[in-house]
Amino acid sequence: MKKNYWMIAIGMVWTVVFAAMSFYWAMGGLIGARSLGGSIYEMSLDPPRSFVIILWLTGIMKLFGLLLLSLLLLQWRKPLISSGLFYVTKIVGIVLFFYGFLNFTTITLSLFHILDFDLESYAVWWRLLFWEPFWMAGGVFYFFSVKRI
Repeated sequence: MKKNYWMIAIGMVWTVVFAAMSFYWAMGGLIGARSLGGSIYEMSLDPPRSFVIILWLTGIMKLFGLLLLSLLLLQWRKPLISSGLFYVTKIVGIVLFFYGFLNFTTITLSLFHILDFDLESYAVWWRLLFWEPFWMAGGVFYFFSVKRI
């Protein structure tokens, strides 16, 4: 397995920023919440305890990505571990990218009134210009962190 240290480093920064957003919102921060739109934004205004717990857990789950990328920096003697990390990293990259891509596609369809979402125009544009590309960028960082020799 060959490692792309630049992609690993950028992926680590991306992951920390991504997790920090969840922690910030879990602590009651509202900057950027309106850009998510719909029921997520409405819940963030007066969050029930369960919503706050979900935000904390989401942030913690995102940090597992930091652990995954950190494990790539180690030299493993067992080829099975290296191979497993290779495939897990590739799969995480694909999932992140396609999550953003599918959201981008469905929100674009709603923009053309093909689908109907409960999103105000402000949130639609933020989702199309920032949030969904942000997810896709993370997928690219993870996917290209490793490659076969």
